[in-house]
Amino acid sequence: MKKKYALLLAATMFAFGFGLNNFAMSDVNQKIAVVDVNQVVNKSAQVQALKKEQTKKMEDLQKWIKTVKADVDKQTTNEGKVKLAQKYDSELIKKREAIAKSYQEKLKEIDKSISSTIVTQAKASGYNIVLAKSVVLYGGDDITAAISKVVK
Repeated sequence: MKKKYALLLAATMFAFGFGLNNFAMSDVNQKIAVVDVNQVVNKSAQVQALKKEQTKKMEDLQKWIKTVKADVDKQTTNEGKVKLAQKYDSELIKKREAIAKSYQEKLKEIDKSISSTIVTQAKASGYNIVLAKSVVLYGGDDITAAISKVVK
């Protein structure tokens, strides 16, 4: 009998607490914004510059590969070709990893910068919550254009 009473009391207290929480939150005026992050990122000058830089690095790598291939082809013995090819293969792996690492680090910095800008602009405009437009079916003030103007 005591267990039933304790369980009933616990359930009642939970319901009371939950209801009180909902009542308290009903008076809070939430101002919600949405941002199309992909659009902001695609319009960002930083991202455009990074893409150009990445394209240039890949073009340089392709030129290096052509030079390496010509160097390997100049070898007269198969043993010399294999040794040189192995050497260049390890260099190629290192170069690709360095390019990828550099790209990821710069992309992370840009992401932080854009996120920081979104937070700053949202706070300045009085928004309590900012959501990605892709996850919102309806509602919220779209501040994508304003953010795009500020993001460089």
